[in-house]
Amino acid sequence: MNDTLAGWLQILALVAALALCHRPLGDYVAHCLTTTRHLRAERLVYRTGGVDGDAEQTWPAYMRSLLAFSAVSVLFLYAFLRLQNHLLLSLGMKPVAPDLAFNTATSFVTNTNWQAYSGESAMGHLVQMAGLAVQNFVSAAVGIAVVAALIRGFTRKRTHHIGNFWVDLTRIVLRVLLPVAFVFALVLVAAGVIQNFHGAQALTTVAGDHQSITGGPVASQEAIKELGTNGGGFYSANSAHPFENPTGFTDLVEIFLLLVIPFALPRTFGTMVRDRRQGYAVVAVMALIWAASVTVVTINELHSVSSPAGHAAGGMMEGKEQRFGIWSSALFAVSTTLTSCGAVNAAHDSFTPGGGGLLIFNMMLGEIAPGGTGSGLYGILVVAVIAVFVAGLMVGRTPEYLGKKLGSREIKFASLYILSTPAIVLVGAGIAMSLPGEQKAMTNSGPHGFSEVLYAFTSAANNNGSAFAGLQANTVWYNTALGLAMVFGRFLPMVFVLALSGALARQRPVPVTAGTLPTHRPQFVGLLAGVILIVVGLTYFPALALGPLAEGLH
Repeated sequence: MNDTLAGWLQILALVAALALCHRPLGDYVAHCLTTTRHLRAERLVYRTGGVDGDAEQTWPAYMRSLLAFSAVSVLFLYAFLRLQNHLLLSLGMKPVAPDLAFNTATSFVTNTNWQAYSGESAMGHLVQMAGLAVQNFVSAAVGIAVVAALIRGFTRKRTHHIGNFWVDLTRIVLRVLLPVAFVFALVLVAAGVIQNFHGAQALTTVAGDHQSITGGPVASQEAIKELGTNGGGFYSANSAHPFENPTGFTDLVEIFLLLVIPFALPRTFGTMVRDRRQGYAVVAVMALIWAASVTVVTINELHSVSSPAGHAAGGMMEGKEQRFGIWSSALFAVSTTLTSCGAVNAAHDSFTPGGGGLLIFNMMLGEIAPGGTGSGLYGILVVAVIAVFVAGLMVGRTPEYLGKKLGSREIKFASLYILSTPAIVLVGAGIAMSLPGEQKAMTNSGPHGFSEVLYAFTSAANNNGSAFAGLQANTVWYNTALGLAMVFGRFLPMVFVLALSGALARQRPVPVTAGTLPTHRPQFVGLLAGVILIVVGLTYFPALALGPLAEGLH
């Protein structure tokens, strides 16, 4: 009973905090993306990079800037990892192997933060701070920049310009991510998360054994890891490690950081399109799916039928921290798989078939409820375009969304966006299962072993980064295959979103008529939620049937 009360209080406190931040944070981000005033620090960045802060870009130029910046980031981080033994604060760490360095570099640049290594035994402090943590900031900013460009496509008319990538990137980092991350890093330090430059410390355990534990600048990385929905943990155990997440309070803070920007961005959307009702409709769909997922996963873990031990413990406690329990573990797991974040405070591999299967499904949704920083909002807006098109087919009208006609060009870009990630996931998982040598990486056989592989490619292609721990993925093939899945899963959808933005920006707005579908009412909220679930269900159902569904029926 006490656990139930504590669980409900935690959820209510989280919802209240998110509701309080929704309006001010959303409006502030909208201001940052629309103001014509440049801060002094921003002008310095522009001069250093040779950027004209007042110039606009077409969607191909915006895309080239984004891809060039990301490519340079991959090369820089790859070199950092390969040469870390020559750097300061390396702690004697060896150079990262080429395949693992490629996997890690693409992982952090694509905001995936998949980790096929143990951070405390593979990375020095400088690499963690100047390599991985820096990418946590800029990769998150790239996602918000892309959704800003898409919103401008809806708001502008008869133009080829959708903004300036370099201006968007700089403003998001300096005005939004850095200040918020700095404040919450201090909060985490005050609450017990470590922040130092210590190397390995020899300690004696309660049982009298000896253990070596590495310190480090953890709180500063933890704050942006969650705020940017990145997920790369300083330690292998991620947010289950007591140095990263020592108490129930820090756990709640980290869940809040995961969700605060993604749930605030619909307000940014409504403010920028000058119709805040549109933002309320989008955030309502996000909240409905998130609440339903929290409910189902929590019930599955509380009422596990997997083993008699589960009943004796009051739920499925295998793979969960005693200091967090069932409720907090389920809440964290749902929040991290519905955002593009790989942070975990429990072993998802140990969740029940129903709970673990829904965590996979959460990522298969495209992580749009509320999704990652920026990527969640542009993902749900693309699905909204599809939903409006479906509604238009029902009544025989040319579909319109926010005053823009959705013709064949726009629908093609939206359709390619919807199809690209499932293709990467299903093809990658299929190839992995067809290679006898790579099947040895699965700790388990049968449906659960397949679920491990399916989870890995779903996580990589959707830029999530969490994993079923049973898959030993640090092999040359998996490092390469999952790295490619991250790259294509990140940048192909972005290309289609920017192309869609460019197509919309060139249009002349059409007036609202009696036949225009209202996209701010509960009717559209239900339609959009239905399209999300049906499209995903039809795409992934065969794979889910071979994995978690088969395991649950065993």
